Amino acid sequence: MCSTQVSNCAAKLDVELQAWRTRPLGAFPYLILDARYEKVRHGGCLIDCAILIALGVDPQGKRTILGVSAALSEAEVHWRQFLAGLQQRGLQGVTFIVSDDHAGLSAARTAIFPAVPWQRCQFHLQQNAQAYVPRLELRAKVAQDIRSVWDAPDRPTADVRLKKIAADYATTAPKLSAWMEENLPQGLSVFALPPAHQRKLRTSNALERVNQELKRRTRVARMFPNEASVLRLVTALLVEISEQWETGKIYLSMANQNPPSV
Repeated sequence: MCSTQVSNCAAKLDVELQAWRTRPLGAFPYLILDARYEKVRHGGCLIDCAILIALGVDPQGKRTILGVSAALSEAEVHWRQFLAGLQQRGLQGVTFIVSDDHAGLSAARTAIFPAVPWQRCQFHLQQNAQAYVPRLELRAKVAQDIRSVWDAPDRPTADVRLKKIAADYATTAPKLSAWMEENLPQGLSVFALPPAHQRKLRTSNALERVNQELKRRTRVARMFPNEASVLRLVTALLVEISEQWETGKIYLSMANQNPPSV
């Protein structure tokens, strides 16, 4: 195939992928947000390009990739443009958001979805806590104590357990104790959801698995000549993943369940 034919095929594919990225949306009660990075050339330099991804769970309990964008960073302006774009395409009915606590994402989320309850990913919180553990031999116990909070049967019990473990570490690990009191409550919003939904929405793992699949497919390239090329490949992969979800099994049973209202 000559270079002209390759260029024509790429241009045609770009039109189709752009149409998918800008397709109309509707109601999605649950929204999960995350980002991953790919190496691209920009201005003669090799940089990390942020791939912003949004996953939605619709009223029937099916997962869908709502959108993807390639940005030079996870700065607030990029996340805000991305989230605003989802709204402009018709995204509505969001009652719960799950994500990590990246500063740019947090600011954009607060600006675009100011009244929507937010769940900070418990998996990332568990990882973040390790930076405040003063001794290596304490790490396993700290992880177990935090898991006891996550696995509480309800929010009041979780609050009591959190207060106790923070008090237990107040003397031996004061920085960890203070960090727990300030940050761990952000991982407890999930208790407001129906019990049947809590386990799958207490982390952003649904997108972590997507990112792992993207990494498996993109690592062959190692780096991309520009943002457009990485966005082309990632979008094509996400279309494939999303179509499998939409035609596959229900992710969450929404029957007789009442997600929180905004």
